[in-house]
Amino acid sequence: MMDETKRPGDPADFDELYLQHYPALSRYAHTIVKDNVIAEDMVHNVFLKLMENADNLIRSTNLKAYLYRSIYNECMNYIKHQHIETSFQKETIGEQLEEPAGNLRHQELKHAVAEALKLLPEQCRTVFQLSRYDELKYKEIALTLNISVNTVEKHMVKALKKLRIQLEDYLPLLFFWFLNK
Repeated sequence: MMDETKRPGDPADFDELYLQHYPALSRYAHTIVKDNVIAEDMVHNVFLKLMENADNLIRSTNLKAYLYRSIYNECMNYIKHQHIETSFQKETIGEQLEEPAGNLRHQELKHAVAEALKLLPEQCRTVFQLSRYDELKYKEIALTLNISVNTVEKHMVKALKKLRIQLEDYLPLLFFWFLNK
């Protein structure tokens, strides 16, 4: 087991350090980013930076605290980047919908959705509209239509599958349209 005060100098020390701390650091990163793959990437990034800057670490630094703080910072940078990216995408889509060409695309999208909905079986269309437009929960839809919640779920799966196929050219715009409704 590697001494906490010892600084990694050779690859064997890094391997030992990595194996010793990886599981706990991954769990910690997961509590922040809520995604196992991203959490693992954060830990890998921190260890890569540690390996690149091993000479710059001060001997008195508590290595465990340093690793946890580094994971925290890496995760926060990732989350901040995700927020910026999402904001940019929303803004870009919003600008596209505000422009005359965007209005045309928005109208085209509304028309395409209406046409795709017409192709759904009546009960399936009704369930979809109650869920997405009237924002009813599956249980409320089941009570309204006097059907089981299971049937509501099956209709929604069927509707979403058919709509995804019918509207595949509009999927990026649809995502933001339903998001901003």
